[in-house]
Amino acid sequence: MSETKNSKSAIRLPLFIAAAISIGIFIGANMADGGSNNSEGLYQSIYKFRQVVSHIQNDYVDDVSTDELVETAIEEMLTKLDPHSVYIPAEDLKISQAQLEGNFEGIGIEFNIFKDTISVVTPLSGGPSEKLGIMPGDQIITVDGKTFAGIGITNQDVVKALRGEKGSEVVVEIKRKGSSELLEYTITRDVIPQYSVDVSYMVDDEIGYIKVSRFAATTYMEFKEALNKLEKAGMKKLILDLSGNPGGYMDPAVKMVDELLAGNQMIVYTKGKDARHNSQYVSERTGDFESGPVIVLLDEGSASASEIVSGALQDHDRALIVGRRSFGKGLVQMPIQLNDGSAMRLTISRYYTPSGRCIQKPYDGSLEDYHMEFYERFESGEVYSADSIKVNDSLIFKTDNGREVYGGGGIMPDYFVALDTAANSTYMTRLFNSNSVAEYSLIYADEHRSELEKMSLQQYIDNFNITDKMFQGLIEVGEQNKVTYNDTQFKKSKELLQIYLKAFIARNIWNNDGFYPIFNQQNEIFQKALTLMDEANRLAHKN
Repeated sequence: MSETKNSKSAIRLPLFIAAAISIGIFIGANMADGGSNNSEGLYQSIYKFRQVVSHIQNDYVDDVSTDELVETAIEEMLTKLDPHSVYIPAEDLKISQAQLEGNFEGIGIEFNIFKDTISVVTPLSGGPSEKLGIMPGDQIITVDGKTFAGIGITNQDVVKALRGEKGSEVVVEIKRKGSSELLEYTITRDVIPQYSVDVSYMVDDEIGYIKVSRFAATTYMEFKEALNKLEKAGMKKLILDLSGNPGGYMDPAVKMVDELLAGNQMIVYTKGKDARHNSQYVSERTGDFESGPVIVLLDEGSASASEIVSGALQDHDRALIVGRRSFGKGLVQMPIQLNDGSAMRLTISRYYTPSGRCIQKPYDGSLEDYHMEFYERFESGEVYSADSIKVNDSLIFKTDNGREVYGGGGIMPDYFVALDTAANSTYMTRLFNSNSVAEYSLIYADEHRSELEKMSLQQYIDNFNITDKMFQGLIEVGEQNKVTYNDTQFKKSKELLQIYLKAFIARNIWNNDGFYPIFNQQNEIFQKALTLMDEANRLAHKN
């Protein structure tokens, strides 16, 4: 997700006319001061582009959509700048904004596609589907009279069909276990909140855990509520999980750090070509957790705002960073609304940690090479061995206490944790890729819902076991999804599959509150963090 700052820019005139007028005024002002070759060159370039579009529209042998040509030109132009300056067509903008603003408008379900049919994983709490009585395991067969099963449906198709403006209606027909007839529901769409703090819970009597999946408009308040809840439960030590978090808005990241960092200390600063885009952010308020030990979990999927948080806490020796080198996305985008409802996010500056490290990893102009760098970490062995990590010795910086940290893009952890693949197998991967694990978990939870709901979550964690009969059920679902059973690979992955199955079944009953305490039993980064709490405590008391 792109880093964003608020922008009041809005082009109301047609794009090229508005550009020509504004540039013409700009040139005129500069000509009065003696002229500007750069401005004249810009004007001539835009004029040439308008000529090309005009000739294509008037003289090209076939009819073409000049709108599509212009959109393609804009997309290509932005890719020449950097990997994160992007054009967002009008039809995609609402979804993109909803992901950052923390809510969307729709019917309020979490769904998955099993056997080419939409299955309700869970109705979202407080949403219109829950209020109407739509249940986990329900299958959506038709939407507004059109068949939505057995037609090669995709996730994007479902989103387009079920999302819509608040107050609008959609009619669905649902197949429910135990009912011979389809059930018809008329659902009035509403605003559905999206949460970016996936879960918070007490690991033991002292250690609290907060998982943040992205940085949206609501993230800071969600984090603060989770922090306060855990402190009331007795939290003295915190694990903040930012693994796989791609970032988002900068403001909640800064505020999150401010809750953990005492005094008037630098959190992050930006540098751009224009002085308007240079800024500094410092801790200002008295935070809710400024002295207890903190460990931050990172991996190769942690980017942008996640790197702001971890970089600031590492540079000030406020937290131990545990995991693997983060992605390295340190470019700041400003959203700019265009006249037709589309928008672009334009890079205006770079992020720097308090010690002066540039977060952005190198970019040589090839978008393909830039994104392939992520996969090269696996091929080079970096994610499996600390010895394979390439460190730039010319970019060494110092934390407040004099510890060495490295620049060159991304945040290097204080403690490296290798990606553990010992129990992985091709068979298990195929079970996941075919949705067989999620499908069987939903089937089992649906068939045993009443007895599962009689348990407390803790009783389930302590006492529930995956049986051989359940494994056989998973194998059968896999075969139905064209995953051929492999006994050797199954035995290799069996213990890991036990944890995954137990976690996914719990998710169908207790949502993320049930999923993560079990899933983290096999999370090597989380497990390593538990062993480092004494070290984090010593670091916290050096400040």
